[in-house]
Amino acid sequence: ANQINTVLSAIAGAERVFSIMDEEVEDDGGNLPENYRIRGEVEFRQVSFQYDKSDTLQNLNFHVAPGQTVAFVGPTGAGKTTTMMLIARFYDATSGEIFIDGHNIQEFKRSTLRRQMVFVLQDPFLFEATVRENIRYGRLDATDEEVVEAAKKANAHDFIMKLPNGYDTLLKADGSEISQGQKQLLAIARAFVANPAILLLDEATSSIDTVTEKKIQEALEELMKGRTSFVIAHRLNTVRHADMVIVMREGKIAESGSQQELIEKNGIYANMLKQSKGAAS
Repeated sequence: ANQINTVLSAIAGAERVFSIMDEEVEDDGGNLPENYRIRGEVEFRQVSFQYDKSDTLQNLNFHVAPGQTVAFVGPTGAGKTTTMMLIARFYDATSGEIFIDGHNIQEFKRSTLRRQMVFVLQDPFLFEATVRENIRYGRLDATDEEVVEAAKKANAHDFIMKLPNGYDTLLKADGSEISQGQKQLLAIARAFVANPAILLLDEATSSIDTVTEKKIQEALEELMKGRTSFVIAHRLNTVRHADMVIVMREGKIAESGSQQELIEKNGIYANMLKQSKGAAS
């Protein structure tokens, strides 16, 4: 029985590996120079997207100026993550157009886009490597000094220095030696090293102690300065610094505007805010 379980697990793993190997190589087309420096202006014009002929996003329209912060709020399955994936060209829109700095996103090579974008996810991925190497993954030619400076900006330096070998501490792939919050601080340090033009953030801080959550929020606020940022907001109190709030429902934009404008409108967002305050009290 044990051997059968082992064989079945191996077969399942092999199927996943072969399915990845069979994937077609992404077309890295685009006529803009590879060294094009993105300013961070992003615009969606009548953008729709389908998974397997099922509408996921419908007629999204919004414009974001360089350096602004946009918060996406809404229930699970509303299309928030898919919208971010379109910005990074992991998918191409089924219809409509996406513009970055006034250029159609199709004019950019995917490598040019992604080199200047950084994802900070709720569950960051760590490599089985040292802390230093995990941070340096943000930009492989970063010096040791730049890695340390990034860790300090991300509020990660103090906990790193308390590890057995500091920056040379070897981490396991699952990051079991450090907490979830510390993983996120390392992911933010990676972002500082990368020095991106556009940030894509999933800022969930569930199961994290209050002190670490405060450090994460401070680090994110520092990271977002001067950068165009898209934030999937799980807690409405984290959108207070956003220049624009986009409320999504079933793949559509239900409301958009500044937080104050949406509160005065007394619509969906205002009701969500009242409910979250009621739950907190």
